[in-house]
Amino acid sequence: QVQLVESGGGLVQAGGSLRLSCAASGNINTIIAIAWYRQPPGKQRELVATITRGGSTTYVDSVKGRFTISRDNFADTVYLQMNSLKPEDTAVYYCSKYPNEGFWGQGTQVTIPS
Repeated sequence: QVQLVESGGGLVQAGGSLRLSCAASGNINTIIAIAWYRQPPGKQRELVATITRGGSTTYVDSVKGRFTISRDNFADTVYLQMNSLKPEDTAVYYCSKYPNEGFWGQGTQVTIPS
């Protein structure tokens, strides 16, 4: 079974950018759809963006126009480019199959100080 590992988080000032990576342990084309989720401190995990094997994407309203999800099938990696970051984007970010099957990685922390 292909496993997904997140990386790329960090601390960035408001208005800045980060690119998160989700690396697959095998052929990413075996996964029909992949999603980025996030869990802000003290809140429930929420869906942020999805991308299908064919490249179709969806976004939660709060990140539309600021975040871009993409996938590199040759590198077996999905990315989340995050621009114009806001303090409310502070969260642990996770990638997983979509819909999630109950398995979560360790995530990567994104912190935007207010």
